[in-house]
Amino acid sequence: SQFKIEIITFFRKSSRGDFVFSADRLIRLVVEEGLNQLPYTECTVTTPTGHKYEGVRFEKGNCGVSIMRSGEAMEQGLRDCCRSIRIGKILIQSDEETQRAKVYYAKFPPDIYRRKVLLMYPILSTGNTVIEAVKVLVEHGVQPSVIILLSLFSTPHGAKSIIQEFPEITILTTEVHPVAPTHFGQKYFGTD
Repeated sequence: SQFKIEIITFFRKSSRGDFVFSADRLIRLVVEEGLNQLPYTECTVTTPTGHKYEGVRFEKGNCGVSIMRSGEAMEQGLRDCCRSIRIGKILIQSDEETQRAKVYYAKFPPDIYRRKVLLMYPILSTGNTVIEAVKVLVEHGVQPSVIILLSLFSTPHGAKSIIQEFPEITILTTEVHPVAPTHFGQKYFGTD
């Protein structure tokens, strides 16, 4: 398909700088939409000129969790929008032959079970890695209904696998297509 050709061409032939610039723009859009899904309260803001403005404020109790390593590319986009948000991390590696995911490391805010979670993972292919991450979050008391997965590209198979396992989760992505670009983290961090 045309999408597949464009993504593969861009992925292979773009400079790292162009790739990071484009990825950061997409990340920011997905992060902002994820933040739109979080609960807020109305508040009155006094501007520097003394005028009152009716605005909104996020309710306390939100956090981000990045699935290392590629999910870490999304952390700055989240911090740019929410400077003081807490961020946890999960390291999961998939066996290339069996596609089976194994958790190696998980570090979360101690009260994560009371928080809304923005789970960050840019490329959703099989869904196995995200499913394992959600299982770890559930083991720490997080309800799937308060997890919002932020992803840049997703395959229909990956999204379906996650929804079948955890129907209450919210998935936000820029594109659902049978072909998802691979090796995002290597290209983003310059280790390809």
